[in-house]
Amino acid sequence: MSLIGTMDSGVSALRTFQKGLEIIGNNIANVNTTGFKSADAKYADSFSNILQQSSPGSSTGSDTPTIGVGTGVGLSGIATNFSQGSLSTTGSNTDLGISGNGYFVVTNPSDSNSFATRAGSFRMDSQGYLTTQEGYRVQGLTGGSAGTPPSTVGNIKLGTPPTGTQLQSFSIDGAGKLVEFYSNGTSATTNQVLMQNFNDPSALVGVGNGLFKAMLNAGPVSGSLTLSAANNTPGASGLGSIQAGTLELSNVDLTQQFANLITTQRSFQAASRLITVSDTVLEDIVGLKTR
Repeated sequence: MSLIGTMDSGVSALRTFQKGLEIIGNNIANVNTTGFKSADAKYADSFSNILQQSSPGSSTGSDTPTIGVGTGVGLSGIATNFSQGSLSTTGSNTDLGISGNGYFVVTNPSDSNSFATRAGSFRMDSQGYLTTQEGYRVQGLTGGSAGTPPSTVGNIKLGTPPTGTQLQSFSIDGAGKLVEFYSNGTSATTNQVLMQNFNDPSALVGVGNGLFKAMLNAGPVSGSLTLSAANNTPGASGLGSIQAGTLELSNVDLTQQFANLITTQRSFQAASRLITVSDTVLEDIVGLKTR
């Protein structure tokens, strides 16, 4: 603790508001990032310098109030805003936006680690897998063919066309069903994208590229991380529907962020001024010995 408490309060404020500025800066930097969720800094006071404890009253005297001086401010938490961003039309049938609750589940094929994401900027790779731009494979039901619905949980992958035909195109509907259309005029539902939802999304841990880990900590609404048609079908069980050909935009509100930026900047400046004043007081105290 410094000689005067205002110095400690000022330093704690500088450190805390610096983090606040970093959070706002990150929000503004990601205003055009697909599926990005903005964050807000939460502050709490530090009240640990108690000069006098309270005491109860009695028949012979009144109660004694507490006397205490706060020691500054701290960062109590960083709250992520998981509200939905607006959907923007792209025209690409592998771009998937979610209208409502839920997250896509993608798996890294190199280590089998799974992640949740709202960033549906997917592509079909050279092997026919539906993947993120980094190559993480989208999860759901697969293995379907003409007359046989998909039933195996795993990586979404284009099926094998009937003998003598070629794949012409495919589409993904609101329930996540991937329908393939062949050159002989037939079609088949070969896959179905499934989604996961969580009781406490704030427990998810962002790892970059719109991905979140620690899904078990967030409490899957279905009660399990294992996907199934019964609990994880888009448009059912409280999950939103899939909008193919769209992407969810960042939910950053620039107007609010700039207002927060101004407020936090002024708070930072005030804390800096507090340290300057504390330095002047200390200078006066030291100067007493020479007078």
